[in-house]
Amino acid sequence: MRARLALPAIPAAVLAALLVALVVAVLVVPGAAFLAATAPAALAASPAASPAAGQPVDVALVLVTDVSHSITGSEFALEKQGYASAFQNPAVVNAIRHGAIGAIAVTYVEFAGSERITTVVGWHLIRDGASAHRFAEALLAAPRSATGRTAIGSGIAAAALDLAESGFAPTRRVIDVCGDGNSNAGISLATARTAALKAGITINGLAIIHAHPPAWLAPHVDPPGGIVHYYRDNVIGGPGSFVMQVNNHQDFSAAMTRKLILELAAR
Repeated sequence: MRARLALPAIPAAVLAALLVALVVAVLVVPGAAFLAATAPAALAASPAASPAAGQPVDVALVLVTDVSHSITGSEFALEKQGYASAFQNPAVVNAIRHGAIGAIAVTYVEFAGSERITTVVGWHLIRDGASAHRFAEALLAAPRSATGRTAIGSGIAAAALDLAESGFAPTRRVIDVCGDGNSNAGISLATARTAALKAGITINGLAIIHAHPPAWLAPHVDPPGGIVHYYRDNVIGGPGSFVMQVNNHQDFSAAMTRKLILELAAR
């Protein structure tokens, strides 16, 4: 497991400054070079996880997963198993192999509160069943990184930085946000989302439904209009973006499989 060198350790004010640098980079001075020059030193020094710098891929995908208080231990285990099963599904592997390049790059990030953002599994190049299995095994072996509040904006900002530093040359860049509640901590979700979209990144969502939440949790997991409506209005964006509903954690694997196939089909 590779913990992000700076994001879990720096205060929210510094994270906000980093996000401003990202906004300026994509609006005023395009290119990752500006981001590297203006980021805090520890972030700028963070090495690319991929040994194949410049490797072309069809998609560079960051899986951004909510591990806040509303996700129980058993629910978290089902999600992790769902991710692993989806990436090893023959239909997903077949979709990867039939891309124009025949390979994708994937990394897995967990988020809770604003200072609890961790890159749990670094960049993996997936081009066949064996490489998909290696990614799944790495994901399953990693323990839960945190718990706390729900900083969706901070998770998206971390994912955008991961994409800028990946070392891959993707045709498309996608952030997958998976969670069960609204954002209640960290960097402004609207600001992080806007910056990512300006950078040409597509954000998709996987919204998990709580059918009968306890009273203390209901405002978080069932905001006005429902969590799917919240994700559609506040989280997703970019060309071909979509949000998929998961009715319970037992359905996570099937939903993730459908989601990956849809993303890989969006050539």
